[in-house]
Amino acid sequence: MFSWATLGPVDVVEQTMKAANCLNIIADQLHPYMAFVFPTGNGIFQKDNAPCHKAWIVLEWFEEHTDEFHLMSWPPNSPDLNLMEHIWDVKDQQLRAQTPPCPNISKLCVTAA
Repeated sequence: MFSWATLGPVDVVEQTMKAANCLNIIADQLHPYMAFVFPTGNGIFQKDNAPCHKAWIVLEWFEEHTDEFHLMSWPPNSPDLNLMEHIWDVKDQQLRAQTPPCPNISKLCVTAA
């Protein structure tokens, strides 16, 4: 998560995200982050069309918290609008340029911390 003001907590996900896991991250990390960065409730959360973001339990949670921040509407098949795609591209280039290359995800997490 990131905003114009700060970088928020980041989770590394090694597999397809399930809706319940996504909801836990939203409730436990996104919600407090948005409340801290946008205390007046004027923040806009940009979510993409990942299946876990469209699950009914996630959409219901966002509906219950509409007074705290807003969702940006997201057209289908629009990777150019997704800032994270550009960030992942830069990170991918940086990882590929490492000498020696990082041997596994555990070592990468230790290196990034």
